[in-house]
Amino acid sequence: MSSNKQILSLLCNKHRLLYNCNHPMVTTHCNYKKHSTKVTANPKVDWNQAVTEAEKVVGHPTSFLNPRWLLNDEIANVAVHLQKLVGSNHPLITTAKSLFNNENSNMQTWGLIVLLLSKAASQTDQFNAEEDARAGVLHRQKELAEITEMIRIGHLVHRGLVNFCKKNHRLEPAELNDMTFGNKIALLSGDYLLGTSCMKLACIKNHSLLELMSCALKDLSESAFIGRRDSQENPLPAIPPEDRTNYAVNEWTHQNYLGSGSFLAKSCKGTLILAGHDEFMQEQAHEFGKHLALAWQANLDLVPFIAQDRNTPFNLNCAPVMYHIEYDPSILMEIDKGIETVENVNFGNVFDIVIRGPGVELTKELQQKHSQKAIDILTSTFKESEARTALTNIITSIGF
Repeated sequence: MSSNKQILSLLCNKHRLLYNCNHPMVTTHCNYKKHSTKVTANPKVDWNQAVTEAEKVVGHPTSFLNPRWLLNDEIANVAVHLQKLVGSNHPLITTAKSLFNNENSNMQTWGLIVLLLSKAASQTDQFNAEEDARAGVLHRQKELAEITEMIRIGHLVHRGLVNFCKKNHRLEPAELNDMTFGNKIALLSGDYLLGTSCMKLACIKNHSLLELMSCALKDLSESAFIGRRDSQENPLPAIPPEDRTNYAVNEWTHQNYLGSGSFLAKSCKGTLILAGHDEFMQEQAHEFGKHLALAWQANLDLVPFIAQDRNTPFNLNCAPVMYHIEYDPSILMEIDKGIETVENVNFGNVFDIVIRGPGVELTKELQQKHSQKAIDILTSTFKESEARTALTNIITSIGF
């Protein structure tokens, strides 16, 4: 255990996390006490403040970086091996850094969303005996929140596998070793997270939830294979039909619903199934999770273009690019240079073209539309509470 604590301390220092009770990522290392400070709606709340206040509402931090996970022997061993990849170009390092850099990221807050929605919906009378008095949620709902975090992270880790056999240039021996070793760690650690989450899901012993989350996993897997791809399986925009009406919205929504919206939506629905809520409430929870995930993705798609930095990498399937293709498909002449590998695309040129078109403003409208729909569901379906307010603050904090 002492060696594991040293690993945790090293990780926290390496990424400049505050290893004490004041940081939302690591508060369970200490005796976390629920604050009595009332959470109020604030249209100007920033992301970190919104997440910190939300964790106070549920009584404990829900981040994957909770030391309960970091001090686990398997996770600690992965952390040791990750140190060997520092300085390499393996995508697993980027994923690991994203776990520690939580600003405006949805990588570590999906479990928190599930718990907040659980508390906002409250419990039905027949389930009160199972309620966690401190958090105001069922023990099984807390388990589902942890499962949601584990599946999400496991999926992202698996996406970091590098198909280096298809790279269009010869790898140096040192780089080949890094890629091979990184792939092994990504495969094994992702398998561990997904395998453990499936086992915990089965232990909940709820057939409806198991079927629901199985469908969510199917959607996650399908998202990695739909649409055009380069040799590294990086996504490329679909060729628009002759009638391009609603091309951008339809393509983007389909891709991102499978890639993230379905999983968060079904997790939100699942937590209400566990509490015995009726089908109407379950469907409202599903719609809330879907719109929140899509609003989040639209916001992430905007980041490189709002930053006005043409050197910031971006996904060619992001909403601003998709909207520009609908507006002027001639941009595909540059994008299609990446059919073999997206490394052949001049992203600076694509950026300059998109920034001069309507894509950025239309993406802002898309993000605002999904954010507003999520808020409307909250206010019309769930009673006023600190949990509902915390969810509203999180939604308003992700917009530009």
